Amino acid sequence: MTQLDKPLNGKVALVTGAGRGIGAAIALQLAELGANLWLAGRTRPALEETATKLARLGVGTNVETCDVSDADAVEALARRVESESGRIDILVNNAGVGDFSGALYKLSSETWHKIIGTNLTGVYHMIRALTPIMIRSGGGHIINISSLAGKNALPNGAAYAASKWGLNGLTVSVAEELRSHNIRVSMICPGSVHTEFSPHAGKDAAKMLQGTDVAHAVGMLVTQSAQSFVSEILLRPTMKP
Repeated sequence: MTQLDKPLNGKVALVTGAGRGIGAAIALQLAELGANLWLAGRTRPALEETATKLARLGVGTNVETCDVSDADAVEALARRVESESGRIDILVNNAGVGDFSGALYKLSSETWHKIIGTNLTGVYHMIRALTPIMIRSGGGHIINISSLAGKNALPNGAAYAASKWGLNGLTVSVAEELRSHNIRVSMICPGSVHTEFSPHAGKDAAKMLQGTDVAHAVGMLVTQSAQSFVSEILLRPTMKP
């Protein structure tokens, strides 16, 4: 398949938390489908490493250091995307942090605000800044990477769970707001994924979900028929690790 034959040829996609793990896998998947990529994250060397891998596929790649919890940084990112690419067709809100070290009453206020600020408020910042560009582009797709922790109890990870429960509510509500603008809003809720962020000591990594599994789900969402959209994907491993 040539670049011109790929389903996302000419489309512009932005992935947050694209320096490693799930975000890097999603960026690679979208590049393989032909999209031009914007890679956003807090650590530039990691983003550059992802960009190097994408360069081998011959797609355009832009790297932008951005902390999604910083509204001013997100607005600056949005301005650069519109100035240099002129459009945005796919936004994947993947950046996330967590703390699973103990009960909520032991969690510091600083850690609470960091988790909520990245996982929930950061998505609000991205949607607020990028949606107007997407509307001017004629439509698109917003995909929020949530978690099964946003549907189930997660002892010793209550702040993370709260951020994902909130993200799920945000996603389904924004989906209704943006349908008339030809923008589909979806969420993917994976179970435990084996990444640097969450290695899950004691579990069999070979049986766990991988970043590529989440990326595959993103690929399905952005290539589905225009007259429909999958609002939610629950992703589980075949065998319990």
